[in-house]
Amino acid sequence: MLLPIVHAGEPVLRQQARALSPREIRSKEIQKLIEHMRETMRGAPGVGLAAPQIGLSLQMTVIEDRKEYHKEVSAEQLALRERRAGPFHVVINPRIRSAEDDQVIEFFEGCLSLPGFFALVPRSRSVRVECLDHRGHSKTIDASGWYARILQHEIDHLRGNLYIDRMHSRSFSSRENWEKFWKGKPIGEVRSELGC
Repeated sequence: MLLPIVHAGEPVLRQQARALSPREIRSKEIQKLIEHMRETMRGAPGVGLAAPQIGLSLQMTVIEDRKEYHKEVSAEQLALRERRAGPFHVVINPRIRSAEDDQVIEFFEGCLSLPGFFALVPRSRSVRVECLDHRGHSKTIDASGWYARILQHEIDHLRGNLYIDRMHSRSFSSRENWEKFWKGKPIGEVRSELGC
C-alpha cells in the first residue's frame, strides 16, 4: 500500500519524533507500517523515507539504495560520492554517536517532502549511528560516503529538520535548472559560480 507523502509546511515535519519501544517495534502495526513504508519509498522512488514524511511522528526510517537508481549516474560521479548499492533496512531511535573523521563534504540533495528541488548540502563524510533494527535489537552502523549522507538526511527528519536548514541557500534550485546548469558539474565550480 502506497502512503501519501507530506510536503514542507506540514507541522509533523518540524516536530521531534517520539521514540519507539522494542515491544512496539515488534507489534503487527509497526511491522505492517514498515512494509508500507518500503513500498512507498520504492514507489516514489527514493533512497530513504522517515515516518514523519508520511505524517507519523515516530523515530523510524527505512533506507535502501538500489543499484537500478545508479543507472543515470556516471561511474565517475558514483566514485566521487562513494555511492554503492545498499540493502533495505530499518533504522529506529537513531543517535549519531561519533564520526570517523571530521571531513565535511558537499553534494546536491533532494527530498521527497520537497519535490522538484535540489540544493548543495554540507554533511559529515562518515558517521557512527546507534539504533534499533526492525526487530527492536540494538545495532551500530558505521557509514561513509553517500550512505552516511542518507543516514544524516533521514535522522534530520526525525529531529524536525529538513535539508533546507543546512543547505547553501544560494544553491537552491528547481529540478529543471539543476539538470540544466549544475548536474554533474564539479562542486568547486558550482560553489564558485554561485558564490557559496
